[in-house]
Amino acid sequence: MKSLFRQHHYAITVTLRRLLAQPISSLTNLLVIALALALPLLGASFLISIEPVAKQVSVTPELTVFLKTDAASTVAEQLARRIRDEHAEQIVKVRVISKQRALEDLRANPAWEQALKVLPVNPLPDAIVVELAPVDDLAKRADQLANVLRKWQGVDIVQLDSAWVQRLEALLRFGRIGLLLLALSVMLVVLATVFNTVRMQALSQREEIGVARLVGATESFVRRPFLYLGALTCSLAALISLGIARLTLAPLNDALASLARTYDAEFALTLPAPLVLTACVLIVAALGALSARWSVQRNTRF
Repeated sequence: MKSLFRQHHYAITVTLRRLLAQPISSLTNLLVIALALALPLLGASFLISIEPVAKQVSVTPELTVFLKTDAASTVAEQLARRIRDEHAEQIVKVRVISKQRALEDLRANPAWEQALKVLPVNPLPDAIVVELAPVDDLAKRADQLANVLRKWQGVDIVQLDSAWVQRLEALLRFGRIGLLLLALSVMLVVLATVFNTVRMQALSQREEIGVARLVGATESFVRRPFLYLGALTCSLAALISLGIARLTLAPLNDALASLARTYDAEFALTLPAPLVLTACVLIVAALGALSARWSVQRNTRF
């Protein structure tokens, strides 16, 4: 156990010595990886922050059922009662707006007052407004319910106010897929950067590695410092990317706060939870070690 601990201690010492021996190159690699990692981190911050706001702002869509103009005044109440009975699990509230009430509301609007005075009869139909319950696949379920109501006798038009819900869901889905693709692209950049860094280190240490093998050093002993080099480089770069992301969010949040105040609201972009960030740092470190292992296996065969 003590021997293994000494070997790891030696590997870490060698790794730090190699990093400090070429400060400009090491710092450049750290900044390149950190800037690449900051991009998906900022994207994740935006998605994480916008989804709760979208859920709060997302008022439940409504179905408006317009009856035929020649329908009896009792038909609206009958259909409203039927909707409550047959689709209770999908709705929150049903209200009937009579044609007379709709006409009075329009007359209260100065833009319509003069136009309505010349009409001999009330041209408006009775209407039923159905407030839908928040459920999964809300847009799909609302469209299915609208198709059912269109087939009922006495119904003329069913207006579904869910286009904005579909657009919001599509935008969030697009954002998640885009963030995933961006994260995969960044992962390739990290792997390529670490691979090339370890390759250059292995080639520059070729004579030293040869001498170590001659005196009986094992392959794991020879390769261990390079694995630590990859893991340590990616870990430091991940921590730097957190700082870059936090500094970037500060001016963005100031601008968003000014915008939100004009709507009497509060909104700010936040980084993912500390546990998630810790997991991300560990994953990036593991990717760096794997890339370093691949590189050192390919470039120390001499």
